[in-house]
Amino acid sequence: MTVCRLSGDAQPRLQGRETMIELRKVSKSFETRGRSVKALDTINLSVREHEFVALVGPSGCGQSTVLNMLAGLMDPSAGEVTYRGERVSGANRRVGYMTQKDTLLPWRTVEDNIRIALELRCRSSEAGERGARLREIIDLVGLNGFEKHYPSEISGGMRKRAALARMLIYEPETLLLDEPFGALDAQLKIIMQRELLRITRVRNMTVVFVTHDLAEAVTLADRVCVFSGRPGRIRAEREVLAAEPRDVVGMRFTPEFGALAEDLWNELKDDVGKELTT
Repeated sequence: MTVCRLSGDAQPRLQGRETMIELRKVSKSFETRGRSVKALDTINLSVREHEFVALVGPSGCGQSTVLNMLAGLMDPSAGEVTYRGERVSGANRRVGYMTQKDTLLPWRTVEDNIRIALELRCRSSEAGERGARLREIIDLVGLNGFEKHYPSEISGGMRKRAALARMLIYEPETLLLDEPFGALDAQLKIIMQRELLRITRVRNMTVVFVTHDLAEAVTLADRVCVFSGRPGRIRAEREVLAAEPRDVVGMRFTPEFGALAEDLWNELKDDVGKELTT
């Protein structure tokens, strides 16, 4: 694995952290139209506690399948997926999962959408605690003043904040994020990237983040894993050292940032080219 330093004063952030997530020789095949299609082939991946790992690759290379297995929504066809040393079997309640679509319920207000997870998990006797946690999380994601608004009455960025708050309120220790900011415009995406880094650093969270945006991967991640085209294999890894707290705008104008993004593109371009011509 190559170590890439984006600033002279950057220091390793994760020294001594234990492994939280591990995929050992994991493969996954699906039966479709009477034939077997292999999505992943012999994936080996370890994620340390509090680490932010970005998965990048061409479409259909199995990154979302990795998240689904970490969440316990599907089992590997071969190999083993473990979380804190235990095999993932069934729904993994220690993780939060967020996709590109915010899936907010249009008939519920912002606070009622966020409250859903607490309604499902907490007893009625814990109403006071639910209220305190709701106020805390709304403040954390910057939605004060919009609690009574409906999804149709707020911006795309605020909808993402609400979806993030709904995931954070039941206090998962790991976030699985599948292109959560892909539909946002460039300015909103930068704002949400900054907020995501702030929140996950404050709460010491582990993050596995799928994106097709190389700049986003370099901006956010402690480590970037590059997947090959289907069947997905990890073909390269780059550890990213940057000064903390990260300047999600300023770091993009450094020569080191551009060199790393170009390096990642060179790892990807052949598979992306095949995707465009098939």
